[in-house]
Amino acid sequence: MRYVSLGSGSKGNSTLIEHNNRSLLIDCGFSRKNLLVRLQQAQADGHQLEGLLVTHEHSDHAKGAMAVCELFDIPLYCSAGTAIHMKWTDHRLWNRLNCGDQVDLAGMKVGAITVPHDAREPLQFVVEGGNRKLGVLSDLGSLTRRIVDAYQGCHGLQLEANHDPDMLKVGPYPPSLQKRVAGPYGHLSNAQCAELIGQIHWSGVQHITAGHISEKNNHPELVFGELSKVLGHLAEQVEILAQDDISGWREL
Repeated sequence: MRYVSLGSGSKGNSTLIEHNNRSLLIDCGFSRKNLLVRLQQAQADGHQLEGLLVTHEHSDHAKGAMAVCELFDIPLYCSAGTAIHMKWTDHRLWNRLNCGDQVDLAGMKVGAITVPHDAREPLQFVVEGGNRKLGVLSDLGSLTRRIVDAYQGCHGLQLEANHDPDMLKVGPYPPSLQKRVAGPYGHLSNAQCAELIGQIHWSGVQHITAGHISEKNNHPELVFGELSKVLGHLAEQVEILAQDDISGWREL
């Protein structure tokens, strides 16, 4: 199993996961045209896609999802709350996911986990294929026991490290937006990301990537600084995901 971030940040998110020449997407916060360009940059064949999972309805995760599903005639999976907000419930390609569900997709097993975020019914995903496990997690304001348990034993971790609290306080966001971002239904700070890693890190982890990083309220050096508290010198191996560029492929 391998995976690549096609972009991560407040302007668009999408992750491509491949196993035995079959693939799926988690989120599509880009236009269909932009997503196709990013697939080409990753040297990926969109016709190998067998499904798309959407975490929640915010545009940076769902903007182009149904258009891509229609283009390749593949199923879209998300919660009922997300589908209601996006007006997808009557669409022939929509499939309902509930917290705790596991779906077989593209030769992989995808587990859905609920998270605290200011959306209708947000989900995040753990993907298993070829005896390897990948955890993709962003857009949540606090950690729960359910989350910690679900992401145990992952060989790959793509985690949110959205903001530095001090930068957020003195940054350009108005007080209301600062409160939302830092609140229990907002986004994980660098320290919260490090806390999660400290609870789920094990010797079998092969890759850790940090994403959904705020362009205005964070800096890679601050991310590395927090993660080094739990990873030591291994924090230097963490890849910072970018908004405008795809990442490299990560093999598990």
